[in-house]
Amino acid sequence: MPSLKDKTLLITGGSRGIGLAIALRAAADGANIAVAAKTDKPHPKLSGTIHTTAEAITEAGGNALPLVVDVRNGKQVNNAVAQTVEAFGGIDIVINNAGAIALTGTLETPLKRFDLMQQVNTRATFAVAQAALPHLLKAENPHILALSPPLNLDPKWLGLHVAYTLSKYGMSLIVLGLAEEFKHQGIAVNALWPRTLIATAAVRNLPGGEDMVRHARKPQIVADAAHAVLTRDSRACTGNLLVDEDVLREEGVTDFARYAADPNVELAPDLFLES
Repeated sequence: MPSLKDKTLLITGGSRGIGLAIALRAAADGANIAVAAKTDKPHPKLSGTIHTTAEAITEAGGNALPLVVDVRNGKQVNNAVAQTVEAFGGIDIVINNAGAIALTGTLETPLKRFDLMQQVNTRATFAVAQAALPHLLKAENPHILALSPPLNLDPKWLGLHVAYTLSKYGMSLIVLGLAEEFKHQGIAVNALWPRTLIATAAVRNLPGGEDMVRHARKPQIVADAAHAVLTRDSRACTGNLLVDEDVLREEGVTDFARYAADPNVELAPDLFLES
């Protein structure tokens, strides 16, 4: 079976949700995982900190490095990369998972929130990749994976929440650009997006979120798909805007029932994908 044993991953926003699930899946292989996230102390509304995540990684069989990082801060990003290399000797994989979301129309989106989404989503994807690339160039099978969607230019996705859509599409455009720029150096750069809603704190905290998570899948489906991508040959798998279910079907998975948050309700498609 393909494995991430002894590979070093730097995961942003890895203290909960999809980032945590990806970290634990890699930890089960015996990977080294640097968890870069803001949550150093317990949050009143969100579960998990970098320290509880580090403990879970260790229990799952991996090696953990918890790092307090605001991905909007370039100095903190550079320091996180340096500390990861110092601790583990290099970086093989970067997961750009940190995200900010507000599904609001133009008149309901303060510029402060607009800036936050562009900085945490688009800008940080570029900044983290830029900081890690010198080390990825030395890796045997280097990968960058962003949690961002296929580029669906149906105007409705811009009309519903232009600020958020812009920030997520920006991530995907960076993926395509980096993939083209570094394809001859053998660095794989891909995006991954869930076919359905995923039961995370980000979804749960949206208006109507508690009902939405009933129609969602567990984060483990994205983690399993990410594992499949990250164990592929970096020279043969790059420049793709992937969907989790499609990736797993390529791996021979046919039964997705175990991923359902509630197997008794119909699944809801995620944003940017047609039902």
